Amino acid sequence: MSLRHRCCVFGEVLVDIFPDGQHVLGGAPFNVAWHLQAFGAVPRFISRVGDDTAGRAIRRAMSEWGMDTAFLQTDKNRPTGRVTVRIEKDEPHYDIVPDCAYDFIASEPQGQNDCNLLYHGTLALRNPASEQALLDLKTHFSGTLFMDANLRAPWWSREMVLALIQDADWVKLNEQELELLDLEKQPLRIRAQRFRETHALKGLVVTRGEAGAIAFTENAAPIEVKPAHTPQVVDTVGAGDAFSAVLLLGLSRKWPLALTMARAGEFAAQVLGKRGATIQEQIFYQSLLQAWQSAPRTQS
Repeated sequence: MSLRHRCCVFGEVLVDIFPDGQHVLGGAPFNVAWHLQAFGAVPRFISRVGDDTAGRAIRRAMSEWGMDTAFLQTDKNRPTGRVTVRIEKDEPHYDIVPDCAYDFIASEPQGQNDCNLLYHGTLALRNPASEQALLDLKTHFSGTLFMDANLRAPWWSREMVLALIQDADWVKLNEQELELLDLEKQPLRIRAQRFRETHALKGLVVTRGEAGAIAFTENAAPIEVKPAHTPQVVDTVGAGDAFSAVLLLGLSRKWPLALTMARAGEFAAQVLGKRGATIQEQIFYQSLLQAWQSAPRTQS
């Protein structure tokens, strides 16, 4: 089936600045939308950039990648978002500049009813303007709401995130985020299943880095995946976003959840071997798509 404009992605787009001075396009929602485009899902990306060099580079990159730029707003007064990335013990740490264009996403008055899947995170919601834009979007949305927490200190509060989760159908957290949101000291599986039940989620996916990920759903045993092979790690920036993109792809295409989880884990592992999260090699995606299309769909 055609997936044109079946998935809306809301949130930040920015420039990641690495220790070696390299600039890479990023922002979790942007990364997710970029991957979805490469996999043929043609998402609608809703964000905001500055009227500056970085903003024009983002718009140009989206156009060259085939992405719809109609809902990428331009802010005349504020700069495009940027983040300084530090790598410590193979883990990324982020210095996130405040008061950027994506903090002021305006409500879109039209064209959201043809989306049946909506993705958002939390960083862009640190400002009331973007928070209101998402609220307006959710008011007119009747499909599946997927929330990827992506907690970035100090730009979140437990109360805010739990309130957002109440509206969600599916939520993705990493293991540390689950511990921050659920204060009960219990083993992971018990804690996660209770969290899913407490918030009436259709699905909760907990990622665990090198240990893989586990999906929890109603009336079904948890589904756990572990990477069979991980290439040499260049950096871990964007691996979680890669995982989220394939989760969304699987939901859109109604893949069995076990199959979706396996493919999400496979793709996230491949991204670990790349610098940054916005891979600009279409063949990188085509090889995976070809393998997925030829593989039998026997997993439930």
